[in-house]
Amino acid sequence: MRRKKKNNIKGSKYMAEEKDNVEKEEKKDQEAMESVVGEVVEEDKKETEDPKDAKIAELTAKVKELEETVAKMKDDDLRRMADTENYKKRLRTEKENAVKYANEALISDLLEPLDNFSRAIESASQSKDFEAMKTGVVMVNDQMLQRLKTNWGLEMIDSKVGTPFDPNRMEAYGVQEKEGIDTEEVSMECNKGWLLHGKVLRTAKVFVAKPKK
Repeated sequence: MRRKKKNNIKGSKYMAEEKDNVEKEEKKDQEAMESVVGEVVEEDKKETEDPKDAKIAELTAKVKELEETVAKMKDDDLRRMADTENYKKRLRTEKENAVKYANEALISDLLEPLDNFSRAIESASQSKDFEAMKTGVVMVNDQMLQRLKTNWGLEMIDSKVGTPFDPNRMEAYGVQEKEGIDTEEVSMECNKGWLLHGKVLRTAKVFVAKPKK
């Protein structure tokens, strides 16, 4: 009886071990099967993947890159346009100021003679002395003419009576015959003429006397 019981225990143990071995083998087979199935699925996935999708992805990436490049170029162009516009505005402002204040130095140069004119007029008004006023006016006139000639190249054309008539610097208002002269000359000065650095700025307006035939 004991031997039979002992044999039953051994048999149960053996059966348990066999069962465990069978389960292990089945587990290995299952894992191997899953591995094979996974590989097959990956291969199928690779085989079924459309080459167009890869090309589309590549083109999409290139389009994005080009869009970024274009956006940067637009930004650079806007900056350049803004800089150019600011430069033009600055040039316009400088030009306007240059025109506006072009005569600043000339006017500054005439302020002192104008002050002297005012003093001469005020002095003559108080003293009632015509000769003193005449002297003062002549002095200021000479001062102004000298300053304009020295600093600005302005010079009066000599067109006093008896001066030979120069058609390049004088304009004749009228012509009269005169005895005792050999060439045309100024018989009356109406308006003085001026030269600016040797160039005629305004012709002198005169009447001309010509030799009588």
